[in-house]
Amino acid sequence: MAQYFRFLIMGPPGSGKGTISSRIVGDFNLSYVSSGDVLRSHILHKTKEGLEAKNYIEKGKLVPDELVSNLVLEKVKLLSDKNWLLDGFPRTAAQADMLSAICDIKRAISLDVPDEIIVSRLKGRWLHLPSGRIYNLEFNPPKVPGKDDITGESLVQRDDDKPDVVLARLSNYRKENSPVLEYYRKKMLLQEFTGKESNEIWPRIKLYLEKIMKDAT
Repeated sequence: MAQYFRFLIMGPPGSGKGTISSRIVGDFNLSYVSSGDVLRSHILHKTKEGLEAKNYIEKGKLVPDELVSNLVLEKVKLLSDKNWLLDGFPRTAAQADMLSAICDIKRAISLDVPDEIIVSRLKGRWLHLPSGRIYNLEFNPPKVPGKDDITGESLVQRDDDKPDVVLARLSNYRKENSPVLEYYRKKMLLQEFTGKESNEIWPRIKLYLEKIMKDAT
């Protein structure tokens, strides 16, 4: 029976999850599934689900968990013979159960970065809205100030990257994500990595994943 490596990555906004994810995907040759990317793709291609999601977003409402779950699980099923890293899902214990019903998760990686570091980091964050590409003026600046590297389109700074809003988002994240962490902790699949910078956390994650893959062969 084939051995597949399916990993989850979790972390609060501004924890460096995107940076770590790109390194995991690149170094370990994994397919990458992001719940945000899946949603944006459906909106871009104007699928039935995408139009429904867009309707919620334009009204300033959260896209229902059920809709997001269906789209992500559909994507996961298409990768039944692939190794992958899943980012942004599951967000609830119920979603974790749905995911476990269709595939075996090898490990769940959680990034733990101090709030004050995240607040400072997000103050310099800029976003290319159509693609979701993120830049940071301190450690990942765009080649041309205020412009996306690929399209040349203007970048924007989100209102919810303001310090007081960030602190509220971090509080909400930890409250909402706690049951998911506990879900994988009970299954002995959770590994948490604490640090202040991606370059500090990444070497430990890399060694950890290398050991898991070596032990499995």
